[in-house]
Amino acid sequence: MVDCMESNLTMVEDSPVRRLPWVLASGDNQGASTWFLGPNWFASVMGTGIVANAGATLPTQIYGQHTFALVTWILASLLLVGLLIATGMHWLRNPAVARSHGRDVSMAQFYGAPPMAFLTVGLGALLVGKSVLGTRLAVDLDWVLWTAGTILGLFTVTIIPYRLFTQLDVGPDSAFGGWLMPIVPPMVSAATGAALIPHVASFNGKATMLYALYVMFGMSLVASLIVITLIWSRLVHYGTSGTSRVPTLWIVLGPLGQSITAAGLLGAEAHLAAPHAIASAFSVFGVLYGVPVWGFAVLWIVLAGSLTIRTARRKLPFALTWWSFTFPVGTFVTGTSRLAIATKLPAFHFAAAVAYVGLLAAWAIVAVRTFHGARRGDLFKPPSKTAGAPIARKG
Repeated sequence: MVDCMESNLTMVEDSPVRRLPWVLASGDNQGASTWFLGPNWFASVMGTGIVANAGATLPTQIYGQHTFALVTWILASLLLVGLLIATGMHWLRNPAVARSHGRDVSMAQFYGAPPMAFLTVGLGALLVGKSVLGTRLAVDLDWVLWTAGTILGLFTVTIIPYRLFTQLDVGPDSAFGGWLMPIVPPMVSAATGAALIPHVASFNGKATMLYALYVMFGMSLVASLIVITLIWSRLVHYGTSGTSRVPTLWIVLGPLGQSITAAGLLGAEAHLAAPHAIASAFSVFGVLYGVPVWGFAVLWIVLAGSLTIRTARRKLPFALTWWSFTFPVGTFVTGTSRLAIATKLPAFHFAAAVAYVGLLAAWAIVAVRTFHGARRGDLFKPPSKTAGAPIARKG
C-alpha cells in the first residue's frame, strides 16, 4: 500500500508555499499538473484547533492561557479558510488529480479530516472565539460549522468503509491508524455538539439533539473498536512498516480520548434534555465509561510511544502523518480534563496538565516542520510512483 502521506521527492527551490494559490489556479504551467493537495492537509487544522480547545477546557487555568487559546483558534480558522480556497482551486484546475484521492486506499481515509476540521474550529468559536465575536455570532458560527462537519462526517463514515469493502484492494498487513479517520467524525460531532444543546430552544429539540449525539457516539465507537482490533492484530502478526506511517498509530488515541470527552460532556448536559433518572444515569455513565477507557488510552500511549521511538532511532522521515501526534493527544487532554472535573481527583488534574504540555511540544515541532516543508514546496509534491508499498515487518 502506497503511503500517500510520505513525500520523498527532491525539493523544488522555486516553489514556496506563497505560490500555492497561483499554481493551483493557473492551467498554463507545469506546476498545475504536479502540485498535490490532499485532504490530509486538513489534519493541520485539527491539530492546531485542538490546542486551543484543550487549553480552554483544562480544569486549571493560568495567566495568558485564554489569550494563547484565542490566538491558536484564530490561526486554525485562517488555516481552514486557506485550505478550503486552495482545495476548491485544486478541484477546478486539477480535477483528475483531486478525484484520484478517493481511489487511493491510503489517501481516501483522510477524507475524514475535513469534517473534523470544521467541528474543531466550530467548537473553538464557542469556547474562545466568543470573546471577540460575541456570544450570538459565536453560537451561529458553531452551528454552521458543526452542521457542515456532521453531514460530511456521516458521509465519510459510510462511503469510505463501503469503498474499502467493495473497491479498494488491501493486503493482510494493510490496517493502519488512517483507517480510523473516516469513522471518527461522528464521535467528534457527539463531543462538540454537546456544547450546542443549551442553545436549542425547546425541550423536545434538546432531547432530540441529545439522543442523536448518543447515536453518533455509538456509531463511531463500535466501528472504531473493530478497526483498533485490526490494527492490534496487524502489529502482532506483521509488526510495523518502519515508515512515516508509524505516527498514524497515535490516531488510535482519537476515538478513545474523544469518546471519553463525549461521554462526559453529554452526561453534563443531559439534565437539560432528559428526565432526572435518565440524566443521572448518563452523568454516571460518563465516569463509568471514561475511567476504564482512559486506562487503555494510557496503555496505548506507552505502546505507540515505544514504537515511535524505535522507528525514530532507525529513521522516521517527516510527513504530514506527524500531525497524528497532535489531535489525538489533544482529545486525550480533553477527556482527562472531563474526568478531572467529574471526579475532582488531583491525579486527573495533574495528568491533564502534563498531557497538555506534551501536546504543545508536539504541535510546535510538527508546525515548524510543516511550515518549512511547505515553504520549500516538497510537501505539495505527489507521492513517488516508484516507491514500493510499506511492508510491515518485525525485527
